Amino acid sequence: MVSLSPSMESTGASGASAVFPGGAVTYAPSVKTALLGVSEDLIRERGVVSRDVAAAMAEGAQRRFGTDLAVSVTGVAGPDGGTPETPVGCVYIGVAIKNKTLVFREDIPGDRETVRRGAAERAIRHCLTELQNE
Repeated sequence: MVSLSPSMESTGASGASAVFPGGAVTYAPSVKTALLGVSEDLIRERGVVSRDVAAAMAEGAQRRFGTDLAVSVTGVAGPDGGTPETPVGCVYIGVAIKNKTLVFREDIPGDRETVRRGAAERAIRHCLTELQNE
């Protein structure tokens, strides 16, 4: 089991930059492209809420920040914006770890805040699981 010491659970801790060089909030497709290098064609062809875009976001973050591990989340938190393929609560979590990338689809019921919080918790859980498997 991987556990984090209390001093490393937050970027408020001294020395956090040694293990967390940065992050990006990329709601707009143009920002996913500009900051993470996600292809405009990929977004257009697959949709911003998709397995392929989640993978490209995680890989782009890994390159951008020069890390062994990066995580991405793209989804529909609601209350509107859902489609039959990607309903409200549909979230894709990308985990790029070393030379592999995994993507997990999560369907999280609830209101916007519940979906957002659930996505963050599940993203952390997937990262910890993959670190344990290394």
